[in-house]
Amino acid sequence: MTALVSARDFSGYADNPPTVRWPGNAGLAVSFVLNIEEGAELAISAGDDRNESRHEVNHEVMGVPDLCMQSNFEYGSRVGYWRITRRLIDAGIPLTLNACARALEATPWIASDAAKHGFEICCHGWRWESHAGLAEDEERELIARSADSIRRLYGRSPVGWHTKSSASTNTRRLLTEHGGFLYDSDAYNDDLPYYVAVDGRAHLVVPYAFDTNDMRFFDSFSFVRGDDFAGYIIDAFECLLKESIKTPKMMSIGLHTRIIGRPGRITGLERVIEHIKDRQGVWCATREEIARHWMANVPAQLDG
Repeated sequence: MTALVSARDFSGYADNPPTVRWPGNAGLAVSFVLNIEEGAELAISAGDDRNESRHEVNHEVMGVPDLCMQSNFEYGSRVGYWRITRRLIDAGIPLTLNACARALEATPWIASDAAKHGFEICCHGWRWESHAGLAEDEERELIARSADSIRRLYGRSPVGWHTKSSASTNTRRLLTEHGGFLYDSDAYNDDLPYYVAVDGRAHLVVPYAFDTNDMRFFDSFSFVRGDDFAGYIIDAFECLLKESIKTPKMMSIGLHTRIIGRPGRITGLERVIEHIKDRQGVWCATREEIARHWMANVPAQLDG
């Protein structure tokens, strides 16, 4: 038990975070992340051994293709993607696509559209699945396969990684071994990037967030109307913006094409965009831009 506890960092920056400022002397960096998962969900029709059980309803169809579930996911790529991205483009807000490689294989035009509009593509794994418990060789192959797929479809290798749910205890070491990854977002424990030691080398973590995320329409039903989403996001934004006057802060806003892309919810995103855009002291950026700025301005200092 002592070894398990000692491997975790419960302190973080404590009351002494770095004094770095974001570009334009901003105190708060805001990262909009659109998850691209449609086509990477569990589906018997795609050769998986079972179907995804959660979408607008919680129900698992056993043994045969679930045409209802599949069509619900398809809404995200057919309609939601366009509805969301065009609002962000019109507002001039940079965007990171958190994309499963298998989803891009099913919707290669999303990769082309991302390249056209300068979106970052962060790798969300090969398929929409946790890596916890994966055999090391299997995970190594999935990381390589995913990176190769994105490079072929997008024209550039991903520099970020984010596992659905939990990464494995090997994930960061395998990302470092593969090379080319600047950061991962497999953590939910801070409002700022930070470094961890991986095989004696500094590796950057750009934390993500479950609370400022439209997944709460599904996972906990905490959000029902678009205003529920907007109100929570705006409250978090205002808190971080106030704190960022003294210390730097970062905020992640998680979106899903099949969730916030619905007409009854999109007004929540519109309210958030209108509230955030052009605010003083705020830098909207891709996660790659955040990672590169941090690496250039906050030298890695690892204990030991």
